[in-house]
Amino acid sequence: TDIPDGLSDVIAITAGEYHSLALLEDGSVVGWGYNNYGQTDIPDGLSYVIAITAGEIHSLALLEDGSVVGWGHNNYGQTDIPDGLSNVTAITAGGLHSLALLEDGSVVGWGYNDSGQTNIPDGLSYVIAITAGDQHSLALLGDGSVVGSGRNNYGQLDIPNGLSNVTAITAGTDHSLA
Repeated sequence: TDIPDGLSDVIAITAGEYHSLALLEDGSVVGWGYNNYGQTDIPDGLSYVIAITAGEIHSLALLEDGSVVGWGHNNYGQTDIPDGLSNVTAITAGGLHSLALLEDGSVVGWGYNDSGQTNIPDGLSYVIAITAGDQHSLALLGDGSVVGSGRNNYGQLDIPNGLSNVTAITAGTDHSLA
């Protein structure tokens, strides 16, 4: 996809299935690529953005005040931000689902959930990072361990025995990395 002319002062980028977003130093967002579902149509007045994420055909922005804004395709509620969601410190967009990490180390999920990808494991706490694949989700805990939920058809949730001291995680369509 062609990067927009004159794009500068970029501090973060993210890519969905066929679209990309850039977060600019001034807290604004630029989108480009496939836009059949409005996933690159940045909401009017969107500002004070500190993080962005792109799902399959939807996009999310985390604002300075800890709130979240979503846009794009919403066939499974993936852009319907849960009522009262606040104190968010991180966001991630999966295929058709979304997750938010809260200040207290808990996680909230919404959107498509046919494989349990938005089901937060009971007692999950001390989460320091989150990531989402197509139909699975991962959480990195403060003790360096990883917990997952959702579809596991390719072993994407089979956390290797002895995996510890993890400092970062990411999820692809049907795989996971730590």
